[in-house]
Amino acid sequence: MSDSMMAPCGLACDECPAYIAKRIGDDALRARTAKRWSEPGFQVYAEDVSCDGCSTAGGERFVHCATCEVRRCAMLRAIVTCAECSDYGCGKLERLLRRIGPSARTTLERLRSERS
Repeated sequence: MSDSMMAPCGLACDECPAYIAKRIGDDALRARTAKRWSEPGFQVYAEDVSCDGCSTAGGERFVHCATCEVRRCAMLRAIVTCAECSDYGCGKLERLLRRIGPSARTTLERLRSERS
């Protein structure tokens, strides 16, 4: 995966159902993903499940990604991923990683070790 398809948090955009659904025009995948990603206080609709990737210039973003404080912070710091950040492990990142699962953390840790 190229850096351009990686979200600042370490998620692989090209493996994300919102990205895939948009690329292949799969409305059934959009519906399944919306159901899986919905939770009390955060309703996701099938039409929300469409994204061009976190790091692409312009384009469409999944509703959470469009307002993500981790993504915004990385953009302000001009870094590709949080693995590059001097404040790695900050509260914003930790809150998001708890929500999205271990694979993103594993990716960030691998990237940090490759930089050493």
